[in-house]
Amino acid sequence: MKRRHELSDKQWEKIRDLLPKRTTRRGRMGLDDRLMVNAMIWRAKTGTPWRDLPERYGKWKTVYSRWLRWRDAGVWQRVWEALQAEAQGRGKIVWNMQMIDSTVVRAHQHAAGAKKAQPTPKGSDAVAAD
Repeated sequence: MKRRHELSDKQWEKIRDLLPKRTTRRGRMGLDDRLMVNAMIWRAKTGTPWRDLPERYGKWKTVYSRWLRWRDAGVWQRVWEALQAEAQGRGKIVWNMQMIDSTVVRAHQHAAGAKKAQPTPKGSDAVAAD
């Protein structure tokens, strides 16, 4: 059963071959890539801290570590580019119409409430003495 923030089988098939393959047999066997991707999607869609991942996804630190490794290796960029190329090939992207609004771009938690620079009084031509 597909949960609310998880990939469908069709979506998973589109990206599974774009994810890194395990190249060594050393260490423990990693958790299922699909489970990891679903955990990452859940976290991105809900906006919660990594530590609040539901237990069904495993340890939050494991998911976070894999997300960092894949980010640093450019995996997400490759996935994005492949999905974009596939959508463009089907004529689903209109390049002359792009839009970003405030529901997409979050402000940093410290973005509000910072002290503003004091404006210079109008009509003041006074120069500070050295």
